[in-house]
Amino acid sequence: MAAMFANSPTIVSAQSDVHEHLAARVARHLAEPFRKPIGDVSRRALDQALARWRQAGDVPLILDAGCGVGESTLRLATAYPDHFVIGVDQSEKRLGAGKDWWGDAPVPGNFCWARADLVDVWRLLQDDHVPVARHYVLYPNPWPKIGHLGRRWQGHAVFPALAACGDYLECRSNWKVYIDEFATALGMLGRPSATEAWQPETAMTPFERKYAASGHGLWRCVTRR
Repeated sequence: MAAMFANSPTIVSAQSDVHEHLAARVARHLAEPFRKPIGDVSRRALDQALARWRQAGDVPLILDAGCGVGESTLRLATAYPDHFVIGVDQSEKRLGAGKDWWGDAPVPGNFCWARADLVDVWRLLQDDHVPVARHYVLYPNPWPKIGHLGRRWQGHAVFPALAACGDYLECRSNWKVYIDEFATALGMLGRPSATEAWQPETAMTPFERKYAASGHGLWRCVTRR
């Protein structure tokens, strides 16, 4: 069973350093407004989640971006009981999956999940000046092919809105190049950050647990406003 679990292949890429076109891509996204229409489904889901947060009283907000099955949302809500956590994922299947992995641990009451497109959510939060205290982007799809830069968050047109979200912003990955790019793009937006190898005491997500068990290196990038 353990051998089957610790079987995640390492990331293979012809790219070994920050993409040569990253700076130009970020500069272009800063200069050109992102005009993709906001989806109604995302708008409604975020409105409902923010209403839940406001009902919780005057408490700081945490965004768990790309929360998958929601384990990280529950762990953040448990770690920060004086905050309210919104976990966002586009997959109804992932959000609706059984939570047997949580076991008999108490389920915190200071969170909710929202099925929405993060490309919409980040722009809505920025446009509406929603104060986010802490923002986590945990193990996004690395898109490791050289031609996939635009699919990584730091190469995507939404990155300026992503980077504007959160007094504290943390990204984690099992591909160091991703973290180095994320930090480089943040620096271009005036958000200096620190990067480091990362070994969590308790895994925040199923991916983090599996990558660690498979012997992968883990890294994170942190910036504080």
